[in-house]
Amino acid sequence: MTYDRLVCANCAAPVSQGRCPVCRANRERLQQQEGPFGGLNPMALIVLLVVLVAALALLAQQTA
Repeated sequence: MTYDRLVCANCAAPVSQGRCPVCRANRERLQQQEGPFGGLNPMALIVLLVVLVAALALLAQQTA
């Protein structure tokens, strides 16, 4: 989820605007969490994990 859609419970403004200290702290925290897989949605991560497990199973079957 991107922080531009979140609404602050403290000031009722979008978190992306950073109007209050709570908004600014949450905006910083969310920006730090964006890593190599930060832009992927959970379904894409699950599909990636399933493909990885299937590839490992196929490799294990070929070596046995």
